[in-house]
Amino acid sequence: MTDSTQPPSDFDAMTRDIAEVPAVEVIVTVAVNLMSAAAVKLGLTEEGDKFKDLDEARKLVHALAGLLDASTTEISSFHAAPLRDGLKSLQLAFREASVVPDEPGQGPGEKYTGPVYG
Repeated sequence: MTDSTQPPSDFDAMTRDIAEVPAVEVIVTVAVNLMSAAAVKLGLTEEGDKFKDLDEARKLVHALAGLLDASTTEISSFHAAPLRDGLKSLQLAFREASVVPDEPGQGPGEKYTGPVYG
């Protein structure tokens, strides 16, 4: 039992906050976070290769592609189009960064998007 004079826990506050956020906003926010993390792991940030890790980048790009594929009917093209463009850019950056590029259709996320060409 909680004391009513105690302030609510951070978890309670987060739960209330997330309850007010539309699902589309949650999906877009997660997608943007995946894109940002993938860009870091691809060495596309100001730090360059300092945090580059293609294995980690592959996982993030693949997860982003899966999220976008699964949410296609749930988010409008207004939201989806720039996310798809960002995904394609990341997929192309991955292909360029790879010493031995994946075969077309075998790159990260291409299971969902189909082969990505420059």
